[in-house]
Amino acid sequence: FGNFLQFVIPLIILGFVAPGIGDLGKKAGKLLAVTTVLAYGSTIVSGSLAFFTNSILLKKILPAGAALAEGSHPEAGLLSGYLTVDMPPIMGVMTALLMAFIIGIGIAVVEGTTLKNFMNEIQTIVEKIITNIIIPFLPLYIAGIFANMTYAGEIIKIMSVFAKVFGIIIILHFVILLVQYTIAGTLAGANPLLLIRKMLPAYFTAIGTQSSAATIPVTLNQTKENGVNEGIADFTIPLCATIHLSGSTITLVSCSMAVMMLHGMPITFSGMFGFILMLGVTMVAAPGVPGGAVMAALGLLESMLGFGPELTSLMIALYLTQDSFGTACNVTGDGAIAIMVNKIAGF
Repeated sequence: FGNFLQFVIPLIILGFVAPGIGDLGKKAGKLLAVTTVLAYGSTIVSGSLAFFTNSILLKKILPAGAALAEGSHPEAGLLSGYLTVDMPPIMGVMTALLMAFIIGIGIAVVEGTTLKNFMNEIQTIVEKIITNIIIPFLPLYIAGIFANMTYAGEIIKIMSVFAKVFGIIIILHFVILLVQYTIAGTLAGANPLLLIRKMLPAYFTAIGTQSSAATIPVTLNQTKENGVNEGIADFTIPLCATIHLSGSTITLVSCSMAVMMLHGMPITFSGMFGFILMLGVTMVAAPGVPGGAVMAALGLLESMLGFGPELTSLMIALYLTQDSFGTACNVTGDGAIAIMVNKIAGF
């Protein structure tokens, strides 16, 4: 299953990034540019906040990292499978990303339908693979990974550490929401806390659905209650459900840094900031299913941070554990972006 996951990663990138960029280009206009810049900026700020916070706090709660760095690599203690079927990917991760960008921009510029329809059908196929194969079998695969780590003596250290990491992640979610709504409230001349309170139904709905797309009707309604023009809300909320994933970015950056520290891997600002910048673009590819963000980010974890199959599997498990809270942060933040766009548009 791990090999199959590695095989599917380039297909996920091609199937989601290319149509995503193509669709953005088709709707080009001033409001699209403003919304995209705000959403991307919010994602980058969220990732940077997570990096600097975790750089300070994780060193205090991850004493195991130094011990692991001194000893042998923890993956060395894991059991190998009884049967291994080699499934080499059809292309490398970076090749898939570059192809997706080129095809996506090409679709937007040429405005043809043949390639666009072809990529949309690939997207549908990849969605079916994720929802019908990967997601159903993932719990069993993750259970096997955790059983293997238990055998290797890793699991107690990992879970005790990540209980604290999740606490940091939830606090960071609330901090970024306060920042977003303070800016939005300042622009709109409204109380940020009252704006957030009106968005709470969307927050709690997202915790249940684990999907930004499924929460759109509630997010849309609450955004309009915050005084956003109906046309602006109808445009920005569905768009932000696709391109604005500040909560998911905080989770991915925090979990990846914790995994790297725990396994004695070097962490540099230049390396992580490059990862955050690419994450902001790749999050456009996140499918609207539970765990979609981490699926879209697997290629970056592998190519930019050097994660192997065991570490990417651990990242999936850790991300899915709190996916609902990341999604809730995403959709609540969408309301703040809508308020900013509303003000910039002159309403």
